[in-house]
Amino acid sequence: MTAKYGFEDSGDEPLQDQPHSSHRILVVEDERDLRQITAEVLIDAGYHVDVAEDAAAAWHTLQLSKYDLLITNQFMPKVSGVELLKKIHAARLALPVIVDTGNLPTWEFTVHTWLKPVKMLLNPYSFEKLLDLVKQMLSTTASTAGNSPLPPLPPEPQLPRRTS
Repeated sequence: MTAKYGFEDSGDEPLQDQPHSSHRILVVEDERDLRQITAEVLIDAGYHVDVAEDAAAAWHTLQLSKYDLLITNQFMPKVSGVELLKKIHAARLALPVIVDTGNLPTWEFTVHTWLKPVKMLLNPYSFEKLLDLVKQMLSTTASTAGNSPLPPLPPEPQLPRRTS
């Protein structure tokens, strides 16, 4: 489930919108407390923030709204952050992404080199570091604005066929 300016219908107080901000960020985090504090920090910095509790909810939200940045956890139940990135790329959505993780999924980046433009934020991190990376990503994408679609996915490497 996603929520705008707040959280699921769990009794949490909704966060206040910052109408002057033109940057929309989707935060995907399965840990409720971390999702809430991350959204609050970003909203306090002036960003429009929506949250999703998992990658499936994030994918649904991405179909409905346009975002300037996606911040996602790597290790979540059901669908990982990298799997979400693959879906985004397959759909040819031009969306900058920050993946927060305790372990870098380096093998995924080796096999799928088109994932490399994603910025990694290693846990634990300070919110100052998060905000700096968000500003960097948004300023970089602002200079290349236009939201042109991504090129198609390269074909998966073919395994050699066995001859008998």
